[in-house]
Amino acid sequence: MKQSEIKELSVEGLKEKSAEFKKQHSDLKLAHSVTPLENPLLIRKVRRTVARLATELTKRELQ
Repeated sequence: MKQSEIKELSVEGLKEKSAEFKKQHSDLKLAHSVTPLENPLLIRKVRRTVARLATELTKRELQ
């Protein structure tokens, strides 16, 4: 998810997407521990998306 897409979301949308991506991240990590993923860089991509969402949420709370 790009930064421009994240900025367009509402606070509730950010929270929903954050929960969705956190679940996806934990599922990927579990799947990778059992059987190596075809594309392990996907874990990094999802983790960074979670961080971007959290940063935007914090930024909006401080305003």
